[in-house]
Amino acid sequence: MKNVIIVGGGAAGMMAAIQAARSGARVTLYEKNDRLGKKLFITGKGRCNLTNACDMEDLLKAVMKNYKFMYSSFQNFNNWEALGLFEELGVPTKIERGNRVFPATDHSSDIIRALENEMKRCGVQVMLQQPVKKILCHDGRVEGVVLESGTKAFSDRVIIATGGLSYPLTGSTGDGLRFAKELGIRVTETSPALVPLVTKEDYVPQMQGLSLRNVNVKIKSDGKVLYDEFGEMLFTHYGLSGPLILSASSMILDDLKKHPLKVEIDLKPALTEEQLDHRILRDFSQAQNKQFKNVLGNLLPAKLIPVMINLSGISPEKKVNEINKKERRKLLEMLKRFPVTVIGVRDYNEAIITRGGVDVKEISPATMECKKIENLYFVGEVLDVDAVTGGFNLQIAWSTAVAAGKAVAK
Repeated sequence: MKNVIIVGGGAAGMMAAIQAARSGARVTLYEKNDRLGKKLFITGKGRCNLTNACDMEDLLKAVMKNYKFMYSSFQNFNNWEALGLFEELGVPTKIERGNRVFPATDHSSDIIRALENEMKRCGVQVMLQQPVKKILCHDGRVEGVVLESGTKAFSDRVIIATGGLSYPLTGSTGDGLRFAKELGIRVTETSPALVPLVTKEDYVPQMQGLSLRNVNVKIKSDGKVLYDEFGEMLFTHYGLSGPLILSASSMILDDLKKHPLKVEIDLKPALTEEQLDHRILRDFSQAQNKQFKNVLGNLLPAKLIPVMINLSGISPEKKVNEINKKERRKLLEMLKRFPVTVIGVRDYNEAIITRGGVDVKEISPATMECKKIENLYFVGEVLDVDAVTGGFNLQIAWSTAVAAGKAVAK
């Protein structure tokens, strides 16, 4: 029976522990927090978007970096198998918009509890508040770990499941990346990903808290379209957030490092410019003697109106029947291409995941074993693999963990 140590008790760590124990290994899991799944608990605003009910092609398409690396582990344990496993562990699920999968109860704690119960059933020894300081290696082979207390724990195999750098308050402080560097394993440059965007314009903070549904966001770099999607977004005191924006961040990070990017928000994507012009004309004709500032209520949410008036260049006091075609065209332009400039991203405290990590060229994709150091494995967010929002990043955690969990018991 193989002795396996797992470092990290998040999504990937718990899943790897279960698979290793089910495959016949003796498993000890070390977690530095006082409880397991701290980051998992806040995932999906506490609802835990645990995977995505799409086909394999879309699953791979959702992976923004190193998707080819994921072929093997996705084939070995895909999203439908993840769903089946959680149903087996007593967590009924439901599928929502965008094929996002959640526990039927909307409680992430149900997912954590199910994984904890299964680890207990499989005999996994869980050691809480036990930070690992170092990985023990000799002659290119792993031998165990050294705890913060100085105690050495020996094992045949070690799985690193320490996460990335995002949400550091949950314990994701880059320990696994440090272990890798200390062992001479290449780590790619890291940055916050699935993260809110910082904007330049002073009118954005005026709309703080305004959530927009059914809008289209287009982000451009020197005229080239980097992102073009329909959905929900949010204005904040520093810039933009919400599902559309978080997904966009993963696709624009490289370009944003070079220069600011132009954002165009189509506030009325269901209407063509011609249809929208007719709509504006109709609204104007029904309120001919009203001032411009008093006729936009049917068209826009209240927080957007003062900003729109300012950008349109039309005097707020101007009577609607005095607005000319050129002014109306400017209003139309602002409604269909509301302009914002992105100048940066927020930090790891607000990033859902980390871009970058342990270089996948250093890892065997079928087993997650390190090529340089025998019997050492890396799973989950510590790897240089990331995806858009929608449950895909957790699926990467499940799939890589299952691959390693099965491999360590052999």
